[in-house]
Amino acid sequence: MTSRLLAASAAATCLALLSLPVSPASAAARVTIAGPSGQAVADSARATTVTVSGNGFQSIKNGHGGVYVFFGTVKGTWQPSRGGQTGRDYFYVPDSEAKNNAGYQRYVAFPGSDTGSAANGGRMSADGSWSTSLVIPGASFQAVDRAGRATTIDCLKVTCGVITVGAHGVTNANNETFTPVSFRSSGATPATPQASATAPTSPAASASPAPSVAPAAPAAPAATGKPKAEVDRTTAVIGRVLSFTGSGFTPGEQVTATFDDGVAAVGPLQAGTGGEVAGVLQLPADTVAGTHTLRLSGAASGAQPEVSFGVASPVAATTSQPWLEQNLPAYAFAGAGLLVLIGAVTFSIVVSRRRRAAASTI
Repeated sequence: MTSRLLAASAAATCLALLSLPVSPASAAARVTIAGPSGQAVADSARATTVTVSGNGFQSIKNGHGGVYVFFGTVKGTWQPSRGGQTGRDYFYVPDSEAKNNAGYQRYVAFPGSDTGSAANGGRMSADGSWSTSLVIPGASFQAVDRAGRATTIDCLKVTCGVITVGAHGVTNANNETFTPVSFRSSGATPATPQASATAPTSPAASASPAPSVAPAAPAAPAATGKPKAEVDRTTAVIGRVLSFTGSGFTPGEQVTATFDDGVAAVGPLQAGTGGEVAGVLQLPADTVAGTHTLRLSGAASGAQPEVSFGVASPVAATTSQPWLEQNLPAYAFAGAGLLVLIGAVTFSIVVSRRRRAAASTI
């Protein structure tokens, strides 16, 4: 009788241990886009601010990072979790990672993330939902390929849309999505791409340089403040893409960015209505760690602001397993307790049988 009670108790304990709380598996991540018309449609000739909402994303409490939200194009197996690389498999509108950037890129942080203070796209809810605004510059924009060359993306020839990927170096296949956007001129029927997402065109193949912001006013405006160049120092790593911004240029003028007197360059970029520019530049793999210089050159104003900054050596990437890190201690404790309990039950059964055997011989 005693052994039966112990066995029943062990079974009940096992069930209790196996019912420890586990982070629920997220449904398939999905994104909806609403422009001024309420649909995933943007103006082909000017900047459009849209509302981007996500549902079913994997939300990791206190997890590092979150989700980046970009506008761009993808091709083939573009997902970072499957080996996709920016500048080769997916391209997006460059922008600074600063919280008050131009609105072309957003960072949505996990709830309780250690980098949540930098989130310019808000925080993800525990159920994996989020919402943020995003600026689409028009039907064409310039990006940078893996060789650091300027590449013009024509969204009337390739499929463009909203891209979401894991943020701050954390690759997460559950949160990688691409949602297409259509284009139309004001008052016209939405234009669809002539082909699905394919290799982007080079600047020479485009009819004209693509602005990264809304076109400037026809009148020749004056420069806005003292020209200034800034870089996102967290991206200043050898072999990676450096994000930079500039201000104080003549609205509408062409601006180029040059790293260390021509070691690498990108442009031309078109200054916005406020005289601002934003872009990215691939730092060469043979760059030496230390202090380097980025110079922005305005074609019309002649302004050439510079900024000196430190470039660091790349740090070996580590595979992030936030779910396992959060749940492993609980399951290790549960497993240890289960083994101890099974051992105790087994010992009790053996002792009970020996006692009954000894009693039967008397």
